[in-house]
Amino acid sequence: MKPSRPLSALADLQQVYQRWRGVPYRFGGESEQGIDCSAFTQTMYQEAFGMELPRSTYEQVLLGREIDRSELRPGDLVFFRTGRSTRHNGVYVGNGKFAHASSSVGVTISSLDNVYWRSRYWQARRVLD
Repeated sequence: MKPSRPLSALADLQQVYQRWRGVPYRFGGESEQGIDCSAFTQTMYQEAFGMELPRSTYEQVLLGREIDRSELRPGDLVFFRTGRSTRHNGVYVGNGKFAHASSSVGVTISSLDNVYWRSRYWQARRVLD
């Protein structure tokens, strides 16, 4: 029996996350010395699924189709409005959590229900179908 896509997606994402966990945030960064949110999302997709995403959050939010928060599956992209013109994104990993490059703690997993993230949640997009 072949595993369902969400379970294999979750395993792939967890493996990539473990490799990058704790890497510091650096705006414009794309390496283990420092990485920003959209580069981390791009890297997660490349390493977990062999899929190329555009480099910026503003380009990534145009991908796939918008889905309701209640429909989230591992691998979906989540987006946040963190300032008047600033955006943040990450990859949903299940159980109400997402992996991302946080400007305060580096690559980490956070809860969508965290007060900070819940109040800034913007949208989710499904790129994998």
